[in-house]
Amino acid sequence: MRRQARFDESTRMTEKTTREDSGNSSWKEAISSWRKPILRSSLWQLMNSLVPYFALWGLMIWTTGISYWITLALSVVAAGFLARIFIIFHDCAHGSFTGSRPANRILEFLTGVLTFTPYRQWRHEHALHHASSGDLDGRGAGAIWTLTVQEYLDASRWKRIAYRTVRSPIVLFVIAPLYLFLIHHRIPSRTGGSHVRRGVHLTNLALLGILIVMSLTIGIKSYLLIQLPVTLFGGMVGVWLFYVQHQFEGVYWERGENWSFEAAALRGSSFYKLPRILQWFTGNIGFHHVHHLCPAIPNYNLEKCHRETPMFRQVRPVTLMSSLKSLTFRLWDERRRQLVGFSRIRRIRRGGSVSA
Repeated sequence: MRRQARFDESTRMTEKTTREDSGNSSWKEAISSWRKPILRSSLWQLMNSLVPYFALWGLMIWTTGISYWITLALSVVAAGFLARIFIIFHDCAHGSFTGSRPANRILEFLTGVLTFTPYRQWRHEHALHHASSGDLDGRGAGAIWTLTVQEYLDASRWKRIAYRTVRSPIVLFVIAPLYLFLIHHRIPSRTGGSHVRRGVHLTNLALLGILIVMSLTIGIKSYLLIQLPVTLFGGMVGVWLFYVQHQFEGVYWERGENWSFEAAALRGSSFYKLPRILQWFTGNIGFHHVHHLCPAIPNYNLEKCHRETPMFRQVRPVTLMSSLKSLTFRLWDERRRQLVGFSRIRRIRRGGSVSA
């Protein structure tokens, strides 16, 4: 019941509301001015994301007949713009990109097709993520599989093998992005309603239409040689960002009865301080603590909100270098209240106790 209530609240938040029962509500007034979308900013972001992306596609089509290495190099840049397009899709799912709900829904569908992501199903799963982020009793949809130390010790041998496999960097950041965007998103969720399933089918039909058109124009081989690396590199960026945003040193995790919305936003979502060019390509999503506190804030307002709101000065940033430490995190140690690596398991087994 608690998780369902949070899910309902998170769903309402995607329609530009904020949580009314979160305890201290002083932050609402502090950030309220940043929630309003700015039409010219939305239009400009659409232009500087979509136009270069399609232009790069044209260049990649042309270079496939010259040198595929040039095509691959261009695909890395195109993947950066695809990540930026995904942030537009993300904002539309929250109803925050424009002030018009119909416009948000149309753009959500179109950018969802470009990013191989079914808009309704992803919106549903992402609302679950917002409702349960940082809640040890609410782990599930829309989150990276994370076990506690005790859960890992109690797991069967095959579950431990599966967990170690899933949490390996190759699987997590190379195989998983391709599976997620090319396969997983093509299958309707069992938990979604008929409208969610229709959304998946509509996205799949649109993608099939693109595949047919590309096959008849540039050829299926050329299309796949371009689309696959763009999807892979863009997916790797997306999965890495999502990983670092909730798997970093000092992250907040708590059992359901003690879970706090504000703590989950401010301490359970990272302030990923990226170099300016990477911040631009990732649509300011590094200010993830601001986003989780109020998903109604458009991505182009996140930095300004962070910079001009005193309460965010206490949030410690995660830098590009320090974020690499996240690669060593595998489990949540409830006793130490921190993420640890598998070496912790070896020490426990030698000591014979979780508290050792």
